Amino acid sequence: MPATILVGAQWGDEGKGRVADWLAAQSDIVARFAGGDNAGHTVYVDETVFKLHLIPSGILHDQVTCVLGNGMVINPVNLVKEMDGLQAMGVDISPSRLIISTRAHIITPAHIALDAASEKARGAEAIGTTLRGIGPAYLDKTGRQGIRTGLMAQEEAFADALYEMVKRTNVILEQQYGVETLDPQAAAQSYLEAALRLRPYLRDVAVYLNQRMNDGARVLCEGAQGTLLDVDHGDYPFVTSSSPTSGGALTGLGFGPKRVDRVVGVAKCFSTRVGGGPMVTELHGELADRLRGTGEHFWDEYGTTTGRPRRCGWLDAVALRYAAEVNGFTELVLTKLDVLSGFNVLKIATAYIVDGRQVDLLPDTTLELERAEPVYETLPGWSEDITGARDADDLPAAARAYIRRIADLCGVPIRTVSVGPERDQLVHL
Repeated sequence: MPATILVGAQWGDEGKGRVADWLAAQSDIVARFAGGDNAGHTVYVDETVFKLHLIPSGILHDQVTCVLGNGMVINPVNLVKEMDGLQAMGVDISPSRLIISTRAHIITPAHIALDAASEKARGAEAIGTTLRGIGPAYLDKTGRQGIRTGLMAQEEAFADALYEMVKRTNVILEQQYGVETLDPQAAAQSYLEAALRLRPYLRDVAVYLNQRMNDGARVLCEGAQGTLLDVDHGDYPFVTSSSPTSGGALTGLGFGPKRVDRVVGVAKCFSTRVGGGPMVTELHGELADRLRGTGEHFWDEYGTTTGRPRRCGWLDAVALRYAAEVNGFTELVLTKLDVLSGFNVLKIATAYIVDGRQVDLLPDTTLELERAEPVYETLPGWSEDITGARDADDLPAAARAYIRRIADLCGVPIRTVSVGPERDQLVHL
């Protein structure tokens, strides 16, 4: 059976968690393929809020087996905490329901210390990372000096690898950054305890997924972050350190493109971003505050992982069109349409002005993107509360026109729109 890839079409935080939860109901396996616990997926089930960082959203469906793929970087201590938290909420976290690739990489205390020291040293040029060691862990992976999760099955070898990594990192922390070093023994202890808990979950994920698909299983590949944070395709260097685009799903899980028949992009009906980097349609003041919300509800625009207020702005169709091409979207899901109720007018950036000329493609360099000004198209808004809509005919004419215009601009059909945070607050078009 074929696979579905779910990808964020903007800068992350598009609402992929609730879309993954919806698609998981139609799946046998849900597999994360990139990133680490810098991701934050929030799912609302019967007034219970689940905040997931490493474990796929599919864990909330009893029939689903969840997979952490080889493309991920995993903090074992934080994974155990997340597992314990879910178990306390009544979720089954047994090895029959959760599988960890033996080829994923470990985030160590050394990586977390390096992340903090590097961001501090950048000063005003800080990227705005989550300070969870993601970048340094991927750096060690590509530098061929990382620690793979499979080594957790060998206690002595795992302890030695942790000890040597901390010693090596201490030299950098002291000589390059002038900050406090780590105690190798103390740093390793909690990781050794976590490794003991996680050993029964380790497995060759590529072999497992291919065998299951050969037997007819349907796989949902759950992305983290978003297209414009991709290390190759995002606005570098204000990016994550992995490949959260559709191509990353194949390398991050270990199967070929012939398995894939559906690539679902998720985009908000407006734009948000956390951290540094250019955002052409960013708003400030009252309009930005209205889009962001008050912070009183989990679905307001504050990071699930960091709690930081998100930067907000009008929808950027130039960036969305780029994401559609890079990923090969077969369809789009739009989230948070309900947030736009009450706006008299809505704006969509259809092009940019860069150095006095109009362009309708994403500039080649981040420096050009930082100088870009949006060219807006204005559409009428609507005043109706749409949170109770369950059919396209329930939506105001202006809302339907807004959806159609986005589809036209990015060249991808919009099949589903969310009108609230709960599972059933979806309109299938």
